[in-house]
Amino acid sequence: MKTENFDSSQQQWVEENHADTLLLRYPLKNRLFKGNSRFQTVEVVETEGYGRMLLNDGLVMISERDEFVYHEMISHVPIFVHPKPKQILVIGGGDGGTAREVLKHSSVEHCHMVEIDAMVVNACKEWIPQTAVGMQQDQKFSLDIADAIDYVATTEKRYDIILVDSTDPIGPAVPLFGPEFYANVHRILNYDGIVVAQGESPFYAAEQQHALLKTMGEQFPLIAIYNYNNLTYPGGLWSFAIASKQHHPIDNLDTNRILASGIDFSWYNADIHRASFVLPQFMLNNLNGLITI
Repeated sequence: MKTENFDSSQQQWVEENHADTLLLRYPLKNRLFKGNSRFQTVEVVETEGYGRMLLNDGLVMISERDEFVYHEMISHVPIFVHPKPKQILVIGGGDGGTAREVLKHSSVEHCHMVEIDAMVVNACKEWIPQTAVGMQQDQKFSLDIADAIDYVATTEKRYDIILVDSTDPIGPAVPLFGPEFYANVHRILNYDGIVVAQGESPFYAAEQQHALLKTMGEQFPLIAIYNYNNLTYPGGLWSFAIASKQHHPIDNLDTNRILASGIDFSWYNADIHRASFVLPQFMLNNLNGLITI
């Protein structure tokens, strides 16, 4: 798709309407790509102040300016809790940023990604190499363009960590929040495995958070939720849900490994890790009885 340049005297905007309760606008420089896959509309735009952005069905997935927050928090939190993370499965994550962070860990032998929409992967490889670098350069990485629901139901592979880097629970992502999916996740995790999932907004999706933790709790003994902030997700405050067969996400944090890793973090560190599990009272009230740590 040909890049479109706009006259700065007639400012153009890219907009996200969040559930008819919030309108977010970003000053637009160029439209770099737009296509319709079997599953969604995929767009890459260039903005003032936020760099390039990926939108699926008009919802901002990442921006170059703040993507590191999401990708560091979904990946490094479980990896530094698990003592020997070797086999990692990323479900979704078509922009590549989660795989990029996973592959920074020397203990990881293989990162396998299952993404349903090839258009997302290809658009990010071409237009947002900042996140897609791991998908193109690392021999420890492999990719299946496939339905993750079918994959977790049929694979005989076993993983130490599974990262559910999904969109909101709409369209093809709906089953990724359901009980059958998490029963299969439990099956393909090793005896001490950990799963982390995109956990939505505590302000805008309290019911979904409650339902997700309840579903996880039917399969795993250790359940928690942790928060992070970024610039582009509605409300700023968003969450990840974490479930483990054995490892406590705070008590089993290996701070020595963090220091020895040599990874150049932009957001994550040991203090951020611990603090992210400290929840405001309204979340504790909503999730009463579901958090087990």
